[in-house]
Formats: sequence, structure tokens, C-alpha cells
Amino acid sequence: MRQLEALSQAQVSFYNENGYLLLEKQVPDDIIAAIRTEIARFQEEARGLAQSNDRLDLEDSHTPESPRVRRIKLPHTISEVVNSLMHSDHILAPVRDLIGPDIRLHTTKLNMKSAGYGAAIEWHQDFAFYPHTNDDVLAVGVIIDDMVSENGPLMVFPGSHKGPIHDHHVDGVFAGAIDLEANGYDLKNAVELTGPAGSISIHHGRIVHGSAQNRSSRDRRLLFYEMMAADAFPIMGSMTKFESIDDYNSRLLCGRPTLEPRLAPIPVRIPQPQPGNNRSIYEIQSQLKKRAFS
Repeated sequence: MRQLEALSQAQVSFYNENGYLLLEKQVPDDIIAAIRTEIARFQEEARGLAQSNDRLDLEDSHTPESPRVRRIKLPHTISEVVNSLMHSDHILAPVRDLIGPDIRLHTTKLNMKSAGYGAAIEWHQDFAFYPHTNDDVLAVGVIIDDMVSENGPLMVFPGSHKGPIHDHHVDGVFAGAIDLEANGYDLKNAVELTGPAGSISIHHGRIVHGSAQNRSSRDRRLLFYEMMAADAFPIMGSMTKFESIDDYNSRLLCGRPTLEPRLAPIPVRIPQPQPGNNRSIYEIQSQLKKRAFS
């Protein structure tokens, strides 16, 4: 296995200033190939399903005869390849350079923007879904297929992680997205996080981001590991529930746990009340009356 270099001070400074980072070809080709094999296994599992379940989130256009998966839920719990990568330095080394040695997992997901119909995800901030006592919160995206402008790449607004947590509600109910124009954003200032398969993106939990529908002839599948510093504790309203402190500490990916949350002077907005269809971001965002991506 090749030795991974630490992030340079310039890379750390870029992340702190802009709220995102892209590292090309961070994950070896054989691991990416193994993940693609796992994806094929889950796509076959979707054959015959009439509706989403606790493993697979299906496209609105899915039928049992023509299976279409838009998300594999918690893939680290049902794929040893995904779990092993999550614990490797391909993922954790740059995260430690950015937020320190003690890191806790929030969740994982594999978003499946298949060629020609992959669903869009409206503009939002992850931190709006799960506010914490400090904002050393980020998501690592593993690019499974070459990501280009045409197949719906992740887009971010640089520096927006330093601003407010915007209102993600519609008619008083949490809807998981914001109105760009109403909040002063111009789409021309968004940056596409494109790169070859095996690259990773890292984006801050407070950065405004989204992605358009995949209308190209190529897949765009992106594996997300969402994590935070171990001293960032969830605030009321987070979507993740824990049975006990032992359950919470079992999510530690590296370093040591703590019982002393670090409190930082950061903006927080509680994502309550939750909608009745609180299953995934796709269902939550279905409440929107105005959409950026048709």
C-alpha cells in the first residue's frame, strides 16, 4: 500500500477558507472496482422490490421489472469493502489533518445518480439536519465514477460555511433545503467538485451545496462518509438517535471518546418539527414548493 502524504498547510488553509477540498486519485483503483461490484449486488437486490426499504432507497421511476436505486443506506453496515475503506487512512488521514485525531462517525450513504435519471439533491447545509456543539463536522465523498459537469456533480458555494445556518423550513416544517435567491446566492458563484474516479471531496458541514439531476449517458455514484470531531455532540433535533453513551462511543473511528463537549460560538438552527415522511433527504425535500433543480 502506498504511503499517504499529510495535507499541506496550503491545503488545510484552503479548506478553512473555502469549506471544501478535492484530492485526486486518493483511493486505489482496486478498491473502487470492488465498490462497483458491491453496487451491482445491491442493484440486483432491488429487482423485485416494490418500494424502498431500510437498505435501499428507490427512484420514483423504479419498477420491480426495471430497478432503479437512488441511494444505498448505511453501506458500511452491509458491505465489508465500504466499512474497511471508512477505517483506512485513505479516508481518515486527511480528516485528522483537518479536525484532529479523535473522530466519530455520523452516517454513511451511497448516492446513485444513474445515467439519464439520477435524482437531484436541492441546495442545503448538512449542519441544518444535525446541529452539533461545534462545527468540526464534515463529509468525505468518494467518487466512484468520473465526475464531470454533465453527470450532476456535487456543487458548493465557497466560503458559505462561515455564514449563517439558513432556514430549511417550508410552512413551519423542516424541508431540508433553502431558496438560493432568497438567501442572496447567485448560481454563477457555485463550484463543481469534479474529478476522476478514486478522488475524494471533503466539504464542511455548514457549506451550502447541492447537485443537479444526472442527464448524461454516464453514471455518477458518490459514497459519503459523514463524521465529526469526537467532542462535537449532537444538539436536540438531530436525526440520529443513540440508545446509550456506549452506542454513541461505538461510532468512534479513531482516537479517544470524551464526555466533555466542546462548545463553540457558531450558528445553530433546530430542524424541528420534522415532517411525517422523514426517511431520507429525497422524501424530506419533496415538500418544497420551489425547486432549483427540475
